[in-house]
Amino acid sequence: MDRVHDRIAGRFRRSEPRGRAREYVSGLVAGLERKNGWTLAEQSGEVSPDGMQRLLRWADWDIDGVRDDVRDYVVEHLGEPGGVLIVDDTGFLKKGVRSAGVQRQYSGTAGRIENCQIGTFLAYAGDHGHALIDRALYLPEPWIADRDRCQRAGIPDEVEFATKPRQAMGMLARAFEAGVPFAWVTADEAYGQVKYLRAWLEEHDAAYVLATKVNDTLITAEGTEQRADELIADLPARAWRRLSVGAGAHGPREYDWARVPVRIGWQAGRGHWLLARRSISDPTEIAYYICYGPRRSTLLNLAWIAGARWRIEECFQQAKNEAGLDHYQVRSWRAWYAHITLSMLAHAWLAVAKSLAIKGESVSPNQT
Repeated sequence: MDRVHDRIAGRFRRSEPRGRAREYVSGLVAGLERKNGWTLAEQSGEVSPDGMQRLLRWADWDIDGVRDDVRDYVVEHLGEPGGVLIVDDTGFLKKGVRSAGVQRQYSGTAGRIENCQIGTFLAYAGDHGHALIDRALYLPEPWIADRDRCQRAGIPDEVEFATKPRQAMGMLARAFEAGVPFAWVTADEAYGQVKYLRAWLEEHDAAYVLATKVNDTLITAEGTEQRADELIADLPARAWRRLSVGAGAHGPREYDWARVPVRIGWQAGRGHWLLARRSISDPTEIAYYICYGPRRSTLLNLAWIAGARWRIEECFQQAKNEAGLDHYQVRSWRAWYAHITLSMLAHAWLAVAKSLAIKGESVSPNQT
């Protein structure tokens, strides 16, 4: 862990929080059943959680700077020109009403409305591994409307309401500006159905495969407007191909796939398609994706990128189970960002170590 810690050491002005951050991250990957202030303090030999809580709440360090270090670390070890940027959000179940951004809202993690916080995340995936590289705490509109409540939770006055797609755009913009190597962007329907996000990606010439809703209206290659399901229903049987887009939890993830060109006036070298994924066991179960990318993109290319979205789900599962992403017991805006960022660092270290082990390399401090 020393080399990883050295990467972020310059983000701390004083030695005490710098050393405690190392102990915090080491505790997150130590295999503890619960990874909160008390258990992390005990793991590091401290008699109370005060120091760990101070690290998250008040200590003087550049949290966003560490976020950038996490991103650069992931890119250094896992980056490649064909990388995929993946956007998604995850819920953190909470009790009470004082934690920043908490309220009863839909959590995809729970699959229902729960009292929770929602974090929007950006993950990076390459052939050798995947990890989270950016994060944003979602603040529902009732929170932003109550500035006194925001102040009590430590939310800065300049923070305004932002939809999750707007948060995604902010994180993607940081990745673009930092020169993160990637070929595609992908996300689920909550983001893919948002047309201003699609337009923004095209303005940045960022190729994408984004899930969309069944009744999304699209401009056809003939210039008419048609629903996604209607466009796919018109395809002949020969348009479908059975493809595997990688291994799933229960074996190869095989589906029938088809695509149809959409939009008129393609720009040079670029194309637009509606992609469909049909269940083999239940042909009425069809998922839809709107795609933009190199004109030479094949059906397999698009299907593979659509299938890459599961990697952020794996990031969430690994980060929660192995790096304490959801084990925090903090309420303030700043403390949430501090914990989540250090957890992302811990998870990135695990992802890099795994990639080196798979490649048969020794996991030495000099490599990580």
